[in-house]
Amino acid sequence: MRLEWSGSKLRKIGDMETRDVLADAFGRIKGEAHDAAVGLSAAGLNYRPDPDANSIGWLIWHLARVQDDHVAHLAGREQAYVKDGWADRLGLRPDESDLGYGHTSQQVADVKFEEPTALLEYFDEVHARSLEYVASITTAELNRIVDERWDPPVSAGVRIVSVIDDCMQHAGQARYVRGMFERLGAGPEPVRGEE
Repeated sequence: MRLEWSGSKLRKIGDMETRDVLADAFGRIKGEAHDAAVGLSAAGLNYRPDPDANSIGWLIWHLARVQDDHVAHLAGREQAYVKDGWADRLGLRPDESDLGYGHTSQQVADVKFEEPTALLEYFDEVHARSLEYVASITTAELNRIVDERWDPPVSAGVRIVSVIDDCMQHAGQARYVRGMFERLGAGPEPVRGEE
């Protein structure tokens, strides 16, 4: 059976293939990322539970950067971040090597957003590019070695699962931080018990 996104719902169509499973996983990341950010003000997007924690905006930016970088490498194309002007639109440095890995607390604080629209539009472009790559996946592509620096060498299949795993964890973290922000009573929804 194959799964296809129709609006915000997943429909079952025919037999499911590997590419359909991967597309479903990427779709779940998109849903989580949007749920974490939609409707937030700058205060919500940039909220950090403590001075060294990651904000919702940073987490979504980071997961989009990882997905953009890694899937672009797999697909043999440039990242959308610089090529399509997303760094400039987001008010950030156009540095393709900056994925957020190893960011200091100050660097995390420097990744700020006034509202979620442009951030989610960047994520959505990355998501669409990921689905385009996934739609072309074959068994031979999944087995193609893409990084020989590891033992055993990393295949495209292993890399794509790694991307999905990393992005889903960060999307979950963003949802958790949003819950913390909303419990402060500062979020768009009332604190439970005060409704």
